[in-house]
Amino acid sequence: MSGPAQPDAVADRGSATLEVAILGPALLLLVFTVIQLGLWSYARSLALAAAQEGVAAAAAHGARPSDGVARARQFLRHSAGDSLVATSVAASASNAMRVRIEVSGRSLSVIPGVDGMAVTQSAEAPVERFTGG
Repeated sequence: MSGPAQPDAVADRGSATLEVAILGPALLLLVFTVIQLGLWSYARSLALAAAQEGVAAAAAHGARPSDGVARARQFLRHSAGDSLVATSVAASASNAMRVRIEVSGRSLSVIPGVDGMAVTQSAEAPVERFTGG
């Protein structure tokens, strides 16, 4: 013997669908944001690694800053893929004793219509020199 339908059960019909319709896009946005932040972090790591490779090449005994720029670009060609795009590499020397390599670019974007986030990393090291003994 079944009783009359519960008024609360009838009033709640379809509420799960409404909740999914409201929370679904918010959850997707959260997931895409987390992925985007991960891609930005990876792009920063790539830019820093390229800058470190470049500064190691530029700081070597007898090397020029342009050697470091070439090494950083080579690293990006072989390692960055689409994760770091629109890259630029620049070398500067604060004085004859130090060299600095700066790598800039944009991270890959997974959010439609949004450009990747800007990334700039640099590395600096003393120039190796023979002092005699």
